[in-house]
Amino acid sequence: MKNTFGQSCSLTIFGESHGPAIGAVLDGLAPGVTVDEGFISAQLSKRRPAGKISTARIEEDKFEIVSGVYNGKTTGTPITVVIPNTNVKSSDYSEFSHIARPGHADYTAHLKYHGFEDYRGGGHFSGRITAAVVAAGAIAASALKEKGITIGTHIKACAGIYDREISDIPADIETVNALNFAVLDSEIAEAMKQAIEDAAKDGDSVGGILETGVSGFPAGVGEPFFDGVESVLAHALFSIPAIKGVQFGAGFGLCGMRGSEANDSFEISDGRVVTGTNRSGGINGGITNGMPLVFSCAVKPTSSIYKPQRTVDFVSMENTELRLSGRHDPAIFHRARVVVDSLTAIVLCDMLAQRFGTDYLMPDKK
Repeated sequence: MKNTFGQSCSLTIFGESHGPAIGAVLDGLAPGVTVDEGFISAQLSKRRPAGKISTARIEEDKFEIVSGVYNGKTTGTPITVVIPNTNVKSSDYSEFSHIARPGHADYTAHLKYHGFEDYRGGGHFSGRITAAVVAAGAIAASALKEKGITIGTHIKACAGIYDREISDIPADIETVNALNFAVLDSEIAEAMKQAIEDAAKDGDSVGGILETGVSGFPAGVGEPFFDGVESVLAHALFSIPAIKGVQFGAGFGLCGMRGSEANDSFEISDGRVVTGTNRSGGINGGITNGMPLVFSCAVKPTSSIYKPQRTVDFVSMENTELRLSGRHDPAIFHRARVVVDSLTAIVLCDMLAQRFGTDYLMPDKK
C-alpha cells in the first residue's frame, strides 16, 4: 500500500482503527515554523464526534509529537505525531471478519492482503486514520498562515438542504473556522442537523457537499497537465474516505453554460491582474492565477447503517444478510471538513516548496 503523498513536503500515515495508535510523519516542512499544540488540539476537536449527529465512539486524541519539533518550532527534520487509540470495542467486529460490509473495503482488502488485514473497525482503511492527517495538517496550516494563506471549508449541502454561497472568501473562511458545524447560515445549519438526526432515527445515513476556499495563495504555482494544482489536489482529496467527487470552481455547472458566461474575464485592479468572476476556481492550465482557490467535494452517506443489507460471506462464498450493531455515524461530512482543510494545507505546502524552494515557508522568508 502506498502510504506517502507529496514530493518536497510529504505526508506518511500509519496505524489501524483498533490498533494501539495511529500517526503521521510530515517530512520536508521548513524549519522555524511555529507549532502551536493548542491549535492542533482545536483542529482535532473539529473532527471529533459531537452529539446525536455523530458516532458514540469519542477518542480524546491526546497526541504526542516525538520528532521534528524543538522549543515549539519545526527543526526541518521529519515531524512524527502519534495518537493512541483509547476507546475501541473490537468485539463489535468479531462476527464480521469475512462479511463484506456494503460500501466498505472489507472485500477488496481481503483480496489485496490475502486475509492478513486487520479488519477491526476497517483497519487501515478507517476514517479514524484521518485524525493523524488533521494533526499534521494543523502544522502545515500554521506555516501557510504565517504567509497570509488561509483555508476554510463549509458544508455546502446536506440531504438537499443548501447553505449560502461563499462570497467574501477571507471573511467566510474566518467564520467557518470558528464553527464546530461549519455552515454559514445558522438557520440552515439547524435544518441540516435535523436531517441528520432524522436519518439516524431511521437507522440510516446521509451525505453532503463540502466547499473549500483558499485565500492569499500566490499566482504562478503548479505545473501543466499531470502535476497541475487541480490534478495534485484531486489526487490527495480522493484519498479521504467517503469522498466520491471533486470539482473546481463552477465544475460541472460549467457544462450548462456558454463560453461567454463560463470564461472569467481579466482586468487590472489595484495594480494586479484579477478576474471578474472565479468560475475556474483560481486555476488556469493547472497553474494558480492569484484568485482564491475554490473547490467542492462530494461525501457519500456513511456506509455503516443499522438497516439490514444484502451481502456475502467471501470465505464461504454464500449470500447472507448484514445487521450491524456498534457505534456508527449517521453523517461524516461535518467531521470530514477539517480533514479536507488539513490535506489541502499539506498539498499547498508541497507545491509552494517545489515552486519557490523548501525554505519558502520559513517565517522570515519573503
